[in-house]
Amino acid sequence: MAEINVVPYIDVMLVLLVIFMITAPLLTTGVEVDLPDSDANSIQGESLEPVILSVNSVGDWFLNLADDPEIPINEQTTLRLVRDALIEEPKRPVRVAADKTIEYGRVMRAMVALQTAGAEKVQLMSDTAQ
Repeated sequence: MAEINVVPYIDVMLVLLVIFMITAPLLTTGVEVDLPDSDANSIQGESLEPVILSVNSVGDWFLNLADDPEIPINEQTTLRLVRDALIEEPKRPVRVAADKTIEYGRVMRAMVALQTAGAEKVQLMSDTAQ
């Protein structure tokens, strides 16, 4: 009776596993922001992708709707992109992810810019306490 040799299949599976383990961390995009800790619960049940304006420790702005979310953008470009997104989907959530080391005024400037673009509510993002 002929038996199937499964050793080559196991080898291929292990190679694919290693490839996926190496490439998975590279797929995460975005800007590294050190968010403040919070005891608040996470927001659940939103079906639309949120508009996220990230402000890093230097004060540069990054928008997840930009052509390249890892390149800093200016305030006018932010206003235009957010305004266009909110015209298409007025109920889309708008959030600010600001580094906890930057000054309060820069966060407020980002929130005012989002409200100027048409956001009714602007949410602040934080890390949940572990």
